[in-house]
Amino acid sequence: MQAPDQETETNHCVLIGRMLSRFADKWTVLVVRALGHGPLRFNALRREVGEISQKVLASTLRDLEENGFVTRTVTPTKPPQVEYALTDLGRDFLVPVRSLGEWVLNNSVRIEAARIAYARQQVSEE
Repeated sequence: MQAPDQETETNHCVLIGRMLSRFADKWTVLVVRALGHGPLRFNALRREVGEISQKVLASTLRDLEENGFVTRTVTPTKPPQVEYALTDLGRDFLVPVRSLGEWVLNNSVRIEAARIAYARQQVSEE
């Protein structure tokens, strides 16, 4: 039997893991970051995010809407216009997303250097 503190920590890890699996993938982070500049229509969002397929973007937006991060507004024009925007929860999530993005930009050179050093080490061990 686990100690109460350890059981609480385990429960927290399980909850965090379950939640992160819903919205901490690459595309979700990039979509939230793009929507942080303001509402966007589907194709504008797709251009902003980059190499995302239409299918993956649609799926990511559905997941974000289901989890309360994004609203989808349809304007009844011909053809209908659909715009996506962050909710209050999505804007709250934007804070760690921006921090993570800044961290990546600030450390990308160090990460790449570590990858090169690791690859060299693997070659020398062979």
